[in-house]
Amino acid sequence: MSNALPDGSRLEFGVATASYQIEGAPHADGKGPSIWDSLTAVPGAIDDRSDGAVACGSYPDPGPDIELVAGLGVRWYRFSLSWPRIVPDGATEVNKLGLDYYERLVDGLLEHDVTPMATLYHWDLPQPLEDRGGWLVRETPERFADYAMAVHDRLGDRVRLWATLNEPWCSAYLGYGSGRHAPGKQVAGEAHRAAHHLLLGHALASSRMHEAGADSVGIVLNLTPVLPETEAATDAADGVDAIRNRIWLGPLVDGKYDAGTLRVAPVLEDSDLVRPGDLDLVRGSADWLGINYYTPARVAEAIYECETIDTEGDADSAAFPGVDDFRFVPRHPRTDIDWEIDPDSLERLLVDTHQRTGLPLVVTENGAAYADATLLPDGSVDDADRITYLRSHLAAIDAARSAGADVRGWLVWTLMDNFEWSHGYTKTFGLVSVDRTTLRRTPKRSYDWFADVIRQRGT
Repeated sequence: MSNALPDGSRLEFGVATASYQIEGAPHADGKGPSIWDSLTAVPGAIDDRSDGAVACGSYPDPGPDIELVAGLGVRWYRFSLSWPRIVPDGATEVNKLGLDYYERLVDGLLEHDVTPMATLYHWDLPQPLEDRGGWLVRETPERFADYAMAVHDRLGDRVRLWATLNEPWCSAYLGYGSGRHAPGKQVAGEAHRAAHHLLLGHALASSRMHEAGADSVGIVLNLTPVLPETEAATDAADGVDAIRNRIWLGPLVDGKYDAGTLRVAPVLEDSDLVRPGDLDLVRGSADWLGINYYTPARVAEAIYECETIDTEGDADSAAFPGVDDFRFVPRHPRTDIDWEIDPDSLERLLVDTHQRTGLPLVVTENGAAYADATLLPDGSVDDADRITYLRSHLAAIDAARSAGADVRGWLVWTLMDNFEWSHGYTKTFGLVSVDRTTLRRTPKRSYDWFADVIRQRGT
């Protein structure tokens, strides 16, 4: 196994961000348009009618963000690269100025003894590729592998820890199923095609990067425990679990889609889509697995009498094509985004995923949105609720490690308040607040708490 990951003798810490959510500058230095630039221009697509044109203003100077990361004392900073900033049309000429920015970021992190963890795709597909079919067509995974190599050729001598995709479930099923995420399409079962092409893109990129000398290439999945609330919901829960979890883990571990997945996604038996050799390439293509965890999925039959919450489009059945007559029924307590707080489910998820995959695991995102209404005399946020959330989930990770799960790290989402996708700026997850007018960054109490935890653990 690559020594780019720590050996797991102790839990390492980090924070995470994503390019579209923090960078701004959508037209600077030759950057091309992304599907999120397009979706945010659609009336009603974003809750507060905002966009990522300014975001946190992290482009072109990553220095302020690097100082915040270094101040925490974390080992890792997980960031994503903007595909349309590097290859503006997604397919042809590489934009040197875009790569220059990420080189400044990587070099700055290394100067502060922070290990860069680079995610190649966090949802901002170049719009010209979407115009040609996006993740519904086979060209996109092939162009993704080309883009991955352009990045590796420039940064591979300094970045040794790579993630190909972030949460492909969201890209496939919120992007092409419910339409809540970019590109905002509702094409039902066609979303399964996007899922396969995303996996293929990961595998093609991983294969080529390994050939070029990369020694630690993983993928980040938003896996979650799927819990049937009643016996009558068992079949629906199995379908939800297939689309949310097994559609990714089956190919990655076994090189196949299991029978339950094919039941809800029969298009995955189409030889024009899943071609000979595809799943062989996917199997074993991840050196490590990132897990983004926020909340479990409790499933009941559609007639179940209780409150239903639509969280980020997850509760829309269009995000689970092929699964019929169900609803999600989260329990209390919940965060400000209405996600159930359940650290015990994180412990179970890590233990189960370790047993299922045998791969080193990193909790690549974990955090909570809160209203952050309590201010201290200096104007900073007293976010005791976020500290309580983080403390309980860190305890769950410790318990999973004690139970034998090979969990190497915990990365908090997120470094600072940012553009939270379809919610715009209405939901805040950050350890640092960002003034929307001045972009001034102010650490919250949770930032100091996290720094104290890291110091006490000696990492």
